[in-house]
Amino acid sequence: MDKGLRMLAVLSFQFPLVVLAVWIVLVTFFGCFVPKLPHVLKDHGLLAHGTYSQVQRILVSDFQLPDNPVILVFENSQHVSTDRFREGIEGALQRVQGTDGLLETVSPLERPDMLDGDHAYALLVFRQPAYEMEPVLAKLDRRLPHRSDITVRVTGKSVVQADVNRMSRKDLQQAERIGIPAAMLVLWLAFGGFIVAILPVAVGVAGVTAAMGMMVFIGMKLELSNFVLNVIPMVGLALSIDYALMIVSRYREELVWRPAEAALTVAMQTAGRAVLFSAAVVCFGLLAVLFIPLPMFASIAIGALTVLAVSVAATLTLLPALLVLFRRGIRAVSGASPAVRRAARWRAWPQFVLRRPLRVMLLAAVILFVCFLPLKDMEVAIPDASSLPKGNDSRQAAEAYQTHFESADSSLVYVLAQAQGKEWTPDDWRRANALVRSLRGDPGVERVDDVFTRLRLTPEQLDALVRQPAVMKRFEPTLKPFMQSGRMLIAVTIEGAPSSKQAADWVRSSQNRYSSSQMPVLVGGEAKYRQEVFDAIFGNIGKVIWFLAISNFIVLFAAFRSVIIPLKTIAMNIMSIGASFGILVWLFGSGRFGLEPAPIAIMIPVFIFGLVFGISMDYGVFLISRMYESYRRTLCNEEAVLDGVAGSGPIITSAAAIMIAVTLPFAFGEVQGVKQLGIGIAAAILIDATVIRLMLVPSLMKWLGKWNWWAPG
Repeated sequence: MDKGLRMLAVLSFQFPLVVLAVWIVLVTFFGCFVPKLPHVLKDHGLLAHGTYSQVQRILVSDFQLPDNPVILVFENSQHVSTDRFREGIEGALQRVQGTDGLLETVSPLERPDMLDGDHAYALLVFRQPAYEMEPVLAKLDRRLPHRSDITVRVTGKSVVQADVNRMSRKDLQQAERIGIPAAMLVLWLAFGGFIVAILPVAVGVAGVTAAMGMMVFIGMKLELSNFVLNVIPMVGLALSIDYALMIVSRYREELVWRPAEAALTVAMQTAGRAVLFSAAVVCFGLLAVLFIPLPMFASIAIGALTVLAVSVAATLTLLPALLVLFRRGIRAVSGASPAVRRAARWRAWPQFVLRRPLRVMLLAAVILFVCFLPLKDMEVAIPDASSLPKGNDSRQAAEAYQTHFESADSSLVYVLAQAQGKEWTPDDWRRANALVRSLRGDPGVERVDDVFTRLRLTPEQLDALVRQPAVMKRFEPTLKPFMQSGRMLIAVTIEGAPSSKQAADWVRSSQNRYSSSQMPVLVGGEAKYRQEVFDAIFGNIGKVIWFLAISNFIVLFAAFRSVIIPLKTIAMNIMSIGASFGILVWLFGSGRFGLEPAPIAIMIPVFIFGLVFGISMDYGVFLISRMYESYRRTLCNEEAVLDGVAGSGPIITSAAAIMIAVTLPFAFGEVQGVKQLGIGIAAAILIDATVIRLMLVPSLMKWLGKWNWWAPG
């Protein structure tokens, strides 16, 4: 590793213009494709490939039930007459005819159950998948009438997703406008010069631009979640600037005592080595996310791994070339006396900690305990229309639809019973009839809508009827909505909202409970969708944690030849992440500081855990690397702690400030999930850089003494 890093330093010093030219070509080429990235991204990807998806495909193909239709919600806002309200509905539905891809319209004028006093809804079925609906919805909005007496709003899963995508892009642009200048300001304050401040930002922008362009080509081959549009810039800028900051800082330190080429070589062999180990830890953190079998997490892992690889390549090639080209400007702001004064100031804090390790450790433990307390009230949920701002039309329409046309205490579940063959035999009918009777007798079932109820026949009459195919044909109009391709559709209303534990328990167990070898059963519906997503995440989170812990232990053991340090570093990371979860619950659970009360979006804890576990390890690796250098030189544990904190403290503080500057602006976005991700990462980094790295780690290093560096043999 050292030879490779030394070679990169030599090549960068001898051929800086060649390296710069290669990167200009790469960034220019891939940068041309960045505007196309939103168009190759697909749906949110929060979908388990289980029974729900299978049932959904059958409902669409065989039973012609609309899949996630657009919902028009009508409100008689000025209480006009019923006839005028119906005329307004009819006029609106006539105006939307001819919209691109419109296949079917289900009108409330033909379905009394879709009318409720001053409210009604219509369903529009489109050919386009949800991720292609944004331009269609824009045209639909222009076609709809805008009246004061009858309000028409558009909602549905595809509409909500389109609004989330649009607002997420807006949130990203706002975060970039705030985050990049803020990062430059932090760097300028840390380095005291414009050139050294702009170099890490330039490397970060180059890395993110190239990675986003690469994702366009990846998106042409793989199905990518639209969430990568937010994650890549957030992670890419933070990692690139952090890595560049480490190398630039070490290079400036070495310039005080060495010529430029030697300073660059030392910086690459020390800080560059720390960057490689940090990147390995981040890489394993992202690979761990792949244990959750949902497309969203695979997309995020692929996107973040791409930007990680590009960031490391830019840090180890482009940055050294820029340091060589601008070495005179960098040397002009370097000097021995500022470096000595800064080191002296930063040695004062670890000296204080080393004199009072137990008290500092207890103080850190109290702070962490207070942050952990809200975790007992943590509630997670799958994002829906409530993740949008309160004034958003699609959210208001969804809330009106749920209030007037959905029960808050029950869920509609689709049960598909499969006959032995394409044609139903008398035995199949008897088994299906027994299945329906069992469902009606289930204490968790409120209502069953099935073919037997529609036929209104006793079991004896039905048994006689199915033996007479000619007579059975007379009932085909009644049977058709329920019987297709050897399957019977049974609509079951169960107790509990789709997101409730009661509904999840029922749909989880019902498939095995009601299936038999003679008549297999498939269960679908919104409750099944939510149950499968929850199980996919929480059923595999243990694998994620174990993979992270074992892989990180191996990497850190290889880096520091110690058993205690890897275990301690992993435990510290888990503490900082757990504390950030507590802060999220405290902020969003009660809606503090103007935030709307809301549960935590189900994917946010996984994202924070996977991303922050690796990113915060940067600080741990860099801090322990400086301690390790000093310990190998002095064999004194206390001196290693003093040198490590004094040498890396300013860098860790600056890196954390940059990370917070890049991620915290997302807290001012419009989408709840984006807010939670930004606040969660910023909180974890703040706790990690202060309570963990400056309080808990030095005090534990003092308390453990030489055991810190123990290894077998």
